[in-house]
Amino acid sequence: MDRFENMRAFIRVVEAGSISGAADRLGVAKSAVSRRLKELEEHLGVELFHRTTRRMNLTDSGRAFYHQSVRILEDVLEAELATSHAHGTLKGSLKIALPSTFGLMHMGPAINEFLQAHPQIEFDLDFNDREVDLIQEGFDLAIRIANLPDSSLIARRLAPIHTVMCASPSYLESRGIPQSPDELKQHQCLVYSLLRDFDYWHLTDRNGGETRIKIQPYLKASTGEFLKDAAVEGQGIILVPTFIAYKEIENGALVAVLGDYMMPQIDAYAIYPQTRHLSHRVRAFVDFLVKRFGGTPYWDLCLQEPVS
Repeated sequence: MDRFENMRAFIRVVEAGSISGAADRLGVAKSAVSRRLKELEEHLGVELFHRTTRRMNLTDSGRAFYHQSVRILEDVLEAELATSHAHGTLKGSLKIALPSTFGLMHMGPAINEFLQAHPQIEFDLDFNDREVDLIQEGFDLAIRIANLPDSSLIARRLAPIHTVMCASPSYLESRGIPQSPDELKQHQCLVYSLLRDFDYWHLTDRNGGETRIKIQPYLKASTGEFLKDAAVEGQGIILVPTFIAYKEIENGALVAVLGDYMMPQIDAYAIYPQTRHLSHRVRAFVDFLVKRFGGTPYWDLCLQEPVS
């Protein structure tokens, strides 16, 4: 019995939620995975799963053994890397989940820069705004922009995410510049439809005071880039993250308004499962991102002189 291979098969079954899913990830037959699980349970003298027709759920013993197995295999990998003739060279795959717009606009250049220094890394990138299950879907890490709930995941803050209200000069010339949040009710507002209560804009001022404004959405869309382009074309006022609109604000295509008000700040994070050891490539990539986006992000420089 190969204990390490049996443990590896067991971990893949947990992550995939089924023997067939684990077999696909391992590139072996389902019968081989079933045999390894049977050998492992017979050796341990316990059942690791509650088996149903649709899914395999861990028993209490299985759950404890899963965490121990992950740590053991990570220890083995660390030992191999420490003694490898290629020690110091980052190589292997990184499977990462990325939010669509932020990923394309800002993570893309960062990843290309990282690859210049570490050409043996193989990136597998999923650009999607859905919230993925890192363990079940086999991701090494994810980039998320959110207020993160408490969880078993580790989160490292990459950058603050601020928002800005802005519109084109032509729109403001024809409709006027709002002088208070209440005046937004008389304006064409372009809204991000994936927000909860998208027909309300929740704003904070520089002193932390909160304002909740009921707006009449003139145009709704599930992508901030489309809304930004519509604002440039004079369709209305947009409340958008600075990382989307900063270039248009810098070149004058959009003008910031009500500069004392924005949505409550959230942050961009790199998140990954909580394990005792983190692979060299994941650790190096996260450290790289923290350093690259540290301080005041380049996309926030447009906030230095808002128009109100």
